[in-house]
Amino acid sequence: MKLNSTGRGLLVLVPTSLVLTGCAKDADSGFSGDASSINEISHSLWTYSWLAAAVVGVFTAILIVWPAIFHRAPKNGPEFPKQTQYNVPIEVAYTIIPFIIVAVLFYFTAVKENEIVKPQASAQHQIEVNGFQWSWQFTYLDAGKDVKITGTPAKPPVLVVPQGERVRYTITSNDVVHGFWIPEFMIQIQNLPGVTNHLEFTANKLGDFPGRCNILCGRNHAQMLFTVRVVTPAEYETFISNLKLEVEKASQA
Repeated sequence: MKLNSTGRGLLVLVPTSLVLTGCAKDADSGFSGDASSINEISHSLWTYSWLAAAVVGVFTAILIVWPAIFHRAPKNGPEFPKQTQYNVPIEVAYTIIPFIIVAVLFYFTAVKENEIVKPQASAQHQIEVNGFQWSWQFTYLDAGKDVKITGTPAKPPVLVVPQGERVRYTITSNDVVHGFWIPEFMIQIQNLPGVTNHLEFTANKLGDFPGRCNILCGRNHAQMLFTVRVVTPAEYETFISNLKLEVEKASQA
């Protein structure tokens, strides 16, 4: 899907991929419904998709168990059951029903995804997220283009963001494809070499949340970790001020 005039990205909202994270928070659905503005949009998709999957799973299990129990061949019966060449109604049903299920899920996924990636004029802050083998670099444009925090596999970086204020992220890569992934916020977008993607969202809950790369990008892929630290707006302003002072001191040294 085209996220802007120059780039393409893939936002993973499919419930089957999210469940593999093992980052369960809510007993009812596995994720918080209000951790970020993205959760507020996609949480219902997650919940109802799992409900639909449960219904299909139970129905399929019944279809498997029922004939196994109630249609067993009698001990003294024929060696083989009666053979039927085809059954048109059944074949039409098991073709149309899955198609309807996939079409409905695709429709609501597309609606939610378009809502998530739609840019808004209300973004109050801008941060550049650059992935490289094998860590992350965060550039806080609020403090200046030269204010960068660069991590290493041994010392993963911390991405500090303000609570309740919308942030616009510019997503890039220096080398290969990476995946900027914050499981708790139900979002993933690819860092593509030579392509610039954008993502906006608001973090609603204070605290530290794990982030990682979820695209196999090389031998140290598993070490591409980072932490999202959501602080109050006042603490964020102090953080930005301290970054500016550090840059000024470094330039004067």
